[in-house]
Amino acid sequence: MQHKIRRTDRQLSTEDAISILRDAEFGVMSTISDNQAPYGVPLNFCLIEKHIYFHCATEGHKITNITENPKVSFCAVGNTCVIPEEFDTKYESVIVSGIAIEVFSKEKQIALEGLLSKYSPMHFQKGLKYIQNLYDKTRIFKISIDTISGKARK
Repeated sequence: MQHKIRRTDRQLSTEDAISILRDAEFGVMSTISDNQAPYGVPLNFCLIEKHIYFHCATEGHKITNITENPKVSFCAVGNTCVIPEEFDTKYESVIVSGIAIEVFSKEKQIALEGLLSKYSPMHFQKGLKYIQNLYDKTRIFKISIDTISGKARK
């Protein structure tokens, strides 16, 4: 269930929220373990056709949680600026909820190339070789966005 944004005057359109999500440097994915313990982990990610993709090792806490419960929340923060004299902050942020699933084959390669394009565009060809060398040691997951909301104070 998605709650309504309290400060509707700061609510962003879906298009603006997607733009912030696309440009954010990193995000935090939150999962729940089988014993209901929350776990948030910062991630590099890319957005391709309204899906969030991230890479990880072949095992770990987030993978265990996703396997047990694929429902996740993902938060990304765009530009921020603290305004000390106003006791406030200018900000832009996005919260997504969705389902995380592992992807394979062509979709895995597309996601890896998407990450390269976002984080290492000047080294893309070298990155393709890097991907090839670590392909079997990397897992890729996709978060299918069920809900997205953005908020900003500019």
